[in-house]
Amino acid sequence: MRSYATDSASAAGRIVALCMVVDGNLSPSELRALQHSRLLEFIDIGIDDFHALVDELCQDLLSEAVQGDHVELPPAVIDTLLGEIHAPQLRQRLLKALWHIANADGVLDSAEVTLLSRARAMWAN
Repeated sequence: MRSYATDSASAAGRIVALCMVVDGNLSPSELRALQHSRLLEFIDIGIDDFHALVDELCQDLLSEAVQGDHVELPPAVIDTLLGEIHAPQLRQRLLKALWHIANADGVLDSAEVTLLSRARAMWAN
């Protein structure tokens, strides 16, 4: 998995991208929720750069996290990605947006719940 600078737009954007694809389905409602959140503006990343992050994340997942016929991220990898975010305000804004984005399609998949729970636990302080 690639690494990005702490609190960078790329690190934050990748977590958003992960939230959107971790259930195996990037839904239009999640994209609308992302747009409505104005999160990309807050983290200062353009839509084209965000799409590039989604592509890079998918490449990394396919090359490093394939387990049989599905993609599975070990908890340590999730923690490493979440660990690239240190700023309390960024953590708070990301976590709020991630919950809205993950729930936008009306279904919280177990992979989404795992990601959100780990983020809440890691970023609690």
